[in-house]
Amino acid sequence: MSSASNEGYESALTYSSYLAVDELLQLQRPLSEGPEHDEMLFIIIHQTYELWFKQLIHEFIAAQHSLEAGDTHRSLAILGRIRTILKVCVTQIDILETMTPLQFNAFRGYLASSSGFQSAQFRKVEAILGRRGSKMASHLPPHDQEEIGEITSRKSLWDSTLAYLNHRGHGIPNYILNRDVTTHYESNEEVQEILLAVHRHDPEGAMICERLVDIDEGMQEWRYRHVKMVERTIGSKAGTGGSSGVDYLASTLFQPVFIDLWKIRSRF
Repeated sequence: MSSASNEGYESALTYSSYLAVDELLQLQRPLSEGPEHDEMLFIIIHQTYELWFKQLIHEFIAAQHSLEAGDTHRSLAILGRIRTILKVCVTQIDILETMTPLQFNAFRGYLASSSGFQSAQFRKVEAILGRRGSKMASHLPPHDQEEIGEITSRKSLWDSTLAYLNHRGHGIPNYILNRDVTTHYESNEEVQEILLAVHRHDPEGAMICERLVDIDEGMQEWRYRHVKMVERTIGSKAGTGGSSGVDYLASTLFQPVFIDLWKIRSRF
């Protein structure tokens, strides 16, 4: 084969080169001696979570653009995909729970101060969903704080949804539409009355709202499963990243993202 042919073969796009498989498979670097068998699982599960968080951010941003453009069908498709991704995130915990406390503690000491508490991408997901607060990213490196600060300076997914409903003629009050989006959204009785009307008279708008409830439920399910997984693995020990471990994670439970959509449940 000529050198020209060799160059053509080497430059041809392949499955491996397109997905950067060789580079990807070099990113699992256990630190324990041996290394401990279960450390590979721990690394791959958490790297996979980071990939899903990246995809969630990608989808949430697209959903916001679609909602603000008034595109119902595309919005439904994207929001449905987000819910499915969250289901996969929950299912991955089943795999992680095949590792016993003894197996985890065999390499836990090598993690030093590293912790899922330091996941900047999960904080970005929370920011897109509407979490606001000066301390939510204070433990992260400056460049991550800057990126999260930029997200919290923009509309949340709920703000984009309210804009979508307003475009459909549901008359969201101007003080809500023009609120300071850098602050946490507080439940609003006027908005709840509008949401009831949406469910009763606007089937497409109601479908969007129910997709958001699906996502909210998915986030709460993931948090709950995460808490129980940590509790069964390390009990009441402090987290490796300086958090209080289970106590911190438990404090995040049962805090719905789209509060107004939950408050109207008893009024149908």
